[in-house]
Amino acid sequence: MNPSVSRKKGAAMWIRSVEENIRRAALIVAPPLMRLALLLPFLRSGLTRWDGFLSLSPATLFLFENQFKIHVLGAAYDFPAPDLVAFFVALAEIVLPVLLLVGLATRMAALALLIMTGVIQLVFPDGWANFHLYWAALAAGVMALGPGALSLDRLIRRRACPRAAGGLPGEDPG
Repeated sequence: MNPSVSRKKGAAMWIRSVEENIRRAALIVAPPLMRLALLLPFLRSGLTRWDGFLSLSPATLFLFENQFKIHVLGAAYDFPAPDLVAFFVALAEIVLPVLLLVGLATRMAALALLIMTGVIQLVFPDGWANFHLYWAALAAGVMALGPGALSLDRLIRRRACPRAAGGLPGEDPG
């Protein structure tokens, strides 16, 4: 065999090996980082909405009753039942980030935050390029990759069904 061809095959195998190691490391690191990046803006917002246990702050109520409008087809509409919407939004902005933090019901929490991002986009149509696009991308990424190895979802799956839990995506579950 030609030594030049042998070196090229060896270099190609080495590159594939390095790429595979990068992929495996990213599959461990990316899901928790994405969960963290997605949960932070929502949790920060949620922490500002409360004025004691299950008591919404007056500022939150004012925003939902008077300031926040849904922009659709060039018109602005009030939220229906703004106090109830404010309560559920404030609750979701705490509960969903906590679920992401621990990696529990991860894909469902990410889907709920993606839906919230869509509604927020209707309230703040100018926020797409600066915030909402990134939140949507993170939510979609978490939904696609799942919770990752560092999550309660993974622990529960391993305990409930050890054979089916498998390893990281792309690994043989057996």
